Amino acid sequence: MAALSLSPLWGWSFLLCALFSTSVRGRIHRLILKDDVRQKIHLNTFGFFKNGNMTVEMTSLISKGFDFKTVENSALGLSLDRSKNDGFSSYLEEDIDFCFLKKKPPSDVPVTLFVFDFGKQQVRVQTTGKNQPKVTDVGTEGSQPTKDKSSKASVKPQSESEKVAGLLKKNETVKQFEEAQKAKPKPVTRAAEPKAQTIPLKEKNASYSFTFSLTINADEEQGLYSLYFHNCYTDKKPSLKSFQFDMDITIVEQNPGSYLSAGEIPLPKLYISMAFFFFLAGVVWVYILRKRSNDVFKIHWLMGALAFTKSLSLVFHAIDYHFISTQGYPIEGWAVVYYITHLLKGALLFITIALIGTGWAFVKHILSDKDKKIFMIVIPLQVLANVAYIIIESTEEGTTEYGLWKEILFLVDLLCCGAILFPVVWSIRHLQEMSALDGKGKEESRHRNGCYVGSLKQNTTSGYSQKWDSAGDTSV
Repeated sequence: MAALSLSPLWGWSFLLCALFSTSVRGRIHRLILKDDVRQKIHLNTFGFFKNGNMTVEMTSLISKGFDFKTVENSALGLSLDRSKNDGFSSYLEEDIDFCFLKKKPPSDVPVTLFVFDFGKQQVRVQTTGKNQPKVTDVGTEGSQPTKDKSSKASVKPQSESEKVAGLLKKNETVKQFEEAQKAKPKPVTRAAEPKAQTIPLKEKNASYSFTFSLTINADEEQGLYSLYFHNCYTDKKPSLKSFQFDMDITIVEQNPGSYLSAGEIPLPKLYISMAFFFFLAGVVWVYILRKRSNDVFKIHWLMGALAFTKSLSLVFHAIDYHFISTQGYPIEGWAVVYYITHLLKGALLFITIALIGTGWAFVKHILSDKDKKIFMIVIPLQVLANVAYIIIESTEEGTTEYGLWKEILFLVDLLCCGAILFPVVWSIRHLQEMSALDGKGKEESRHRNGCYVGSLKQNTTSGYSQKWDSAGDTSV
């Protein structure tokens, strides 16, 4: 029993350390990669409405002990792909072992390639397909950048807030430029043939940087856009001797009136509505329990607490998304409060399901040794699942650990769902044996199974909703 009490204590201590030591990311993304060797890096996916805008600033691209000018012209670059359906890129998912920068995109596929030419210090922009947004160089469309080396040396390093403010100001400049362009006569249709333009690739102390922006000006340009970084210089199977690079890139994406992706814009109102629904359901549940106090077990009150905890978690989730929508990043205080309530809800959910499965309060009032072992397995797994969820929410999608923790979350959720099935099977078998002997236990079995089915449904839907967040929340 002592081990059962110490295991959650150590687990929650580790969880709180991970919670307060992790930075929370918003829709203004900054990705820093060190000694990376991957061939294809998924930087971000965002759903744009009309008049949506994206600004990408690669402030640093460095490779230690390697001269970029010796790299083949089409070996490094970015790609921007508009998906035909939600969450999947029709072009970039083909020919996985082939470098996309060296393959000429079909004329009917909406793809924009940014190929780095280090020799000429420029980025070649190749656009294919119809209804592609126009890419503009932020530096040339806004205020003219100074080319004097002495003036560059006197510039002080910018802080994170100043850098984000500068990008937001560039967004406004680009919007004004696009509005001015709308007043000029434009052709009715765009050519489907590949179009090429160049963006300056600046070099300073063996570090390369460039900036571009685009605006969704027509309804046909709306869609789910995925931004990738491609490294065609690395071997097909990266090793310790592969080409390594460091990159610092900032991405600012926004829709009209919101920094949320197209599919995420309704989420704050939806979460508030669902919070009210769960609160109302909890009130009705407590009212029923008070009216039928003779048939109430302790587990019923625990289920009522679960409904109120879920409602509170949704309220803080809505507040968190509201700040992301209005300013591009969450307020860390509200984000931490949401994570805490989310963890409490998750722990309470699995404890309730496990107690129902063991038959506690319905059939027996004391947990057996086998039941305690199940709790010793489920609770640490839930702690690990919550840690994985927090790390996924607070880590940029392009980092190496993002994919690792996403797989861990999926695996641990499946293990938790499987672990809580064991006490249910044991209890059902025990009740069947009792009913076979004296004809009793059928009502208890039916009642407990009904409660279990409802809780299991809530468990599986909440678990798999996390898997759909990466595709569904960013869809249009």
